[in-house]
Amino acid sequence: MTRRSAARSAPRPLRPRATGRPGRPRPPLGAGTPHVSPLLRTVAAYSWRLLAVGAVTYAVFVILGRFHEVGVAVFLGLVVTAVLRPLTGLLDRWIPRPLAVACALVGSIVLLLGAFAFVGETIASEWTNLLAEFKDGLGRIQRWLEQPPLRLDPHALDDLQARITSYLSSHRSTLLSTAVSGAGRLVEIFTVIALALFCSVFFIHSGDRQWAWFCTQLPPTAEDRVAAAGRAAWRTFTGYTHGILLVAGTNAILVGVALFALGVPLAVPLALLEFFAAFVPLIGSPVALAVAAVIALAAKGPLVACLVVALIVVIGQIEGHLLHPLVMSWAVRLHPVVVALSVVAGAIAAGVVGAVVAVPLVSVAWAVRQSLRPPAPA
Repeated sequence: MTRRSAARSAPRPLRPRATGRPGRPRPPLGAGTPHVSPLLRTVAAYSWRLLAVGAVTYAVFVILGRFHEVGVAVFLGLVVTAVLRPLTGLLDRWIPRPLAVACALVGSIVLLLGAFAFVGETIASEWTNLLAEFKDGLGRIQRWLEQPPLRLDPHALDDLQARITSYLSSHRSTLLSTAVSGAGRLVEIFTVIALALFCSVFFIHSGDRQWAWFCTQLPPTAEDRVAAAGRAAWRTFTGYTHGILLVAGTNAILVGVALFALGVPLAVPLALLEFFAAFVPLIGSPVALAVAAVIALAAKGPLVACLVVALIVVIGQIEGHLLHPLVMSWAVRLHPVVVALSVVAGAIAAGVVGAVVAVPLVSVAWAVRQSLRPPAPA
């Protein structure tokens, strides 16, 4: 084969076909699409992410709403675990672990039931005197409203009492059905408490081993991150629980001593009400002290009621500027605006339970986010 025939038989390289006029560059892909500003692109990118997060959050709340009794029971079990685990660890030095768990749980139940029995006995012993004081107090309030500057009609309160009596007699069946449904609700409450105690037994006894087993079931790439997030969440939750217990106990002692010194009846039950109301930050304490102010107004008159209102202001200042910064800042680093919005949103979503649970959940979520955040470059 000659050199010319070999050159003819060799494959020729493909040449790109010219498009457009010679000498003009080919237009870039998507040149005909309208221009989109970088700000709009950024807003759109964040918008669909926020929509995805909102959808997931809504789905979680829907699931929790369907099984809210189970969620509340697990939450209470975690609270009991956070409170009693240090005591169990202390008893574990001298007695076996199962016996330490039993002693801590039974002792706390007996102490709580004893406190409620003492409150019931106090109310029963003061009931007769309390009714007499309330009647005299209502009479004083009526006479005060009839005087200047209000000059209320003397028959207005009598008419109001007649209307209340008429309403109760005409809606007796509705009130009875409400009481029956309330009894069913009471059964649900006892069921939730029993489930919470059942969960707390296992959480206190071997909660760390259960969490370690759960982390080992995850993929190796996620095991360390989930374990670190769990440690941060539990540290924040226990810190919040211990802190709110200390704040609630301090408020209850201050309220009980002040009401007893002012001679307001039911000082011990009102102090216990203040203790439980303090678990709703920023809102619970003023509501409980407002109830105390109403009782003081009916039993002791406007002067003592004004002193109780002043007590509300003083305790609010102590709680807001001393107790919460000192006790809660090391465990929960949330702005007061975030706390207030969390409480209101939780109350709207799930009532009183939501108001109690909202702040620890937001605190735990923030702690998890901080633990998973990559370290800043040096």
